[in-house]
Amino acid sequence: MIELKNSGNLIGSVGLPAEVNDTKGMSEAKQEDAVHDVRDAIVIGSGPAGYTAAIYLGRAGYRPLVIAGALAPGGQLVNTTEVENYPGFPDGVQGPDLMDAMQKQAEKFGAQIVWDDVVSVDLGTDGESSRTDGIKTVTCDQGATYRSRALVITTGSTVRKLGVPGEREFAGRGVSYCATCDGFFFRNKPIVVVGGGDSAFTDAEFLTRFGSSVTLIHRRDEFRATKILVDRAQANPKLSFMLDSVVEQVNGGDDGVQSVTVRNVKTTEMTTLPTSSVFVAIGYTPTTGFLNGALQLDKQGYIVVDGSSTRTSAPGVFAAGDVVDSVYRQAVSAAGMGCRAALDAQDYLTELVR
Repeated sequence: MIELKNSGNLIGSVGLPAEVNDTKGMSEAKQEDAVHDVRDAIVIGSGPAGYTAAIYLGRAGYRPLVIAGALAPGGQLVNTTEVENYPGFPDGVQGPDLMDAMQKQAEKFGAQIVWDDVVSVDLGTDGESSRTDGIKTVTCDQGATYRSRALVITTGSTVRKLGVPGEREFAGRGVSYCATCDGFFFRNKPIVVVGGGDSAFTDAEFLTRFGSSVTLIHRRDEFRATKILVDRAQANPKLSFMLDSVVEQVNGGDDGVQSVTVRNVKTTEMTTLPTSSVFVAIGYTPTTGFLNGALQLDKQGYIVVDGSSTRTSAPGVFAAGDVVDSVYRQAVSAAGMGCRAALDAQDYLTELVR
């Protein structure tokens, strides 16, 4: 029998994808090889939660594998310009710079980064699982398969879309979900932002640097955004508001977006508002589709954890950040939760060797 080492390091070869998902019916030698292929910890996702979890697991000697994502590694902060409220940066810090620093810090303590997306998991418990030994199997989009004893999920959430005619047609030609990515292209042109939360107000204020005007459209007459952001927006002469209103259609031509059709939800009056672009900031959907029912989720699709811990409904599986948190959605709270997930995972791994 293979004895787990207290150092938490991968036993055997480092970074080899598992090709065997079950030891049933194997020879003793093949079973031993399969055990060699099991890591102590895998982190799915990056961003503040994922990288913080990796830093803590790495410093504890577990050398985690971080499957950071292929399309948008680093979470939502890679699309953010200046972050003013992350502790330790009195002059602010650029979102991508903060994520690069976290990644390098995780790698410094032994984390291995894989730029791929997870498409399925087998949590090694029961039911649909092909295993009952507690080993977690993670399959990636590019075909690699990895196995571990503990799993930390920090996949965050994705932007919600309007779901109106013209949105898909003009995506990338005036419809955008990333103000920091695309604002520059609409210099000296009218811009529309849709939403009423912190993200919408942050985007709207940022876009006033470029647009000739910015109109924020919100379905209610009150905002979810924090007061300081609302106050800044209301004091900005380039920013105006269309309240109690929703976008019904995005209109345009060969050159891209030309206007939006807006309906007042109280009067039903329809208005055509000229604009060169529509920046959508109406919320997020947790990235949990790859779980395929393997964990308990709430009605909105967020992973359910046990009280104030990060323990999920499956033993040895932990979750942190915006894939759990539908309330705070802050980089610093995600980082703190990533720390807690790593500590919970360490306790779990320690119990395994006793």
